[in-house]
Amino acid sequence: QVQLVESGGGLVQAGGSLTLSCAPSGLTISWYTMAWFRQAPGKEREFVARISGSARITKYKDFVKGRFAISRDIAKSTVYLQMSSLKVEDTAVYYCAAGSKASSEDYEYDYWGQGTQVTVSS
Repeated sequence: QVQLVESGGGLVQAGGSLTLSCAPSGLTISWYTMAWFRQAPGKEREFVARISGSARITKYKDFVKGRFAISRDIAKSTVYLQMSSLKVEDTAVYYCAAGSKASSEDYEYDYWGQGTQVTVSS
């Protein structure tokens, strides 16, 4: 059974940094596109970043490009989202997702974590 468990969320001041982790079980991350999505209160879930199974391709939402970095550690079977220069508008629940397609659309993903809250204070 596939499970994705996110961790690392919390409260951070604007301009600060935070790293989220996604530890899947039941799948091999190099066989999947791994992605991060987020959902702010009252808004639809939106794409943040993704990394291909080979790790040769990464894609980012325009608003986070240059501030966020997605990466993976095969030995630890973990995917990360390194966030820096955080803004208040980055406040959201962040979700880890895994899918078989190279996509930035949430409906293309097969497996989801429970989400971890990131709150950026001014």
